[in-house]
Amino acid sequence: MNNISQQYKNLTGRKLSFIILLVTVLFGVALIALSQGASSLGVKDSFAALFQQTGLAHAIVWKLRLPRIVMAIIVGCGLGLAGTVFQAILRNPLASPYTLGIASGAGFGAVMVIVFGGGIYSEYLIAGNAFFFALLSSFLILGIARLKGFTTETMILAGIAIMFLFSSLSSFFQYMGTMEQVHEIVFWFFGSLSKVGWKEISIAAVMILLPCPVLLKWSWDFNLLSAGDESAKALGVNVEKVRMLGIVLASLITAGAICFTGVIGFIGLVSPHITRMIIGGDHRFLLPASALVGAVLVLTADTLGRTLWAPQVIPIGIVTSFIGVPFFLYLLMKKRREYW
Repeated sequence: MNNISQQYKNLTGRKLSFIILLVTVLFGVALIALSQGASSLGVKDSFAALFQQTGLAHAIVWKLRLPRIVMAIIVGCGLGLAGTVFQAILRNPLASPYTLGIASGAGFGAVMVIVFGGGIYSEYLIAGNAFFFALLSSFLILGIARLKGFTTETMILAGIAIMFLFSSLSSFFQYMGTMEQVHEIVFWFFGSLSKVGWKEISIAAVMILLPCPVLLKWSWDFNLLSAGDESAKALGVNVEKVRMLGIVLASLITAGAICFTGVIGFIGLVSPHITRMIIGGDHRFLLPASALVGAVLVLTADTLGRTLWAPQVIPIGIVTSFIGVPFFLYLLMKKRREYW
């Protein structure tokens, strides 16, 4: 018994060590990102500018670089966490905000404002409509699932159908739009952190962080759900409540993450898998670790997009797709579930 207890402590210690390592890596990537840009500020000067009150370095760091870094971390955490929740409650390794149609719904909401805004539209109106349609997608999924018995298979199929519906509608309005509107639509679907400021960061942070305590509280319920609905019910889990509210809260996080930045694909799919392969499927550790992995991936992708072909900035959605597509194909070809 003592040996089993010691093994459990060692396993828990390794998982906590991995989370601490991720925090350290994230801090290091943030320092590198802070020093990269068109100006010649190095790591030391950029870090010192954080504590200055005036000057060119202060303006560059606080108005240009730091908002991107903070938003990248918040968005990455949100997408990583939401993807983990979707995969847990649907028990499907390919579930993510993108494959369930929530990102497509947000994109359609943005397209509507861009096309019908008559040229007088603001980023807040675009963000608000994207947020509304992202939540609408999740409620449509829940409604269809309730009509057909609330099974995970029904929810996944409903999400795929909604994804194609909103993608088709977005393509239709893009086809009917002017050149300027098409350019704005394409830019939004590519994803970008270039237009974010501290006000946008505060709004996104509230929407992403508020559901986190509830989801972390349900980590044991997510663990039990992996054994099947009947087993979870027998152990006292209110499966319908956890699944329904989990979808809503994860959708809220997704909407908050992408409403100001545009669609950033694959992070919600890739982050949980990377984390699960390293530390296993215990959601007490998987949820925070996946959030940190998502933050590292988004911040790394944004930094690469800003620096690889400077002064040209590659949209973050393109860089994350380059990271995500090979991993997605790897999952399809591997066909082994030892880490699931």
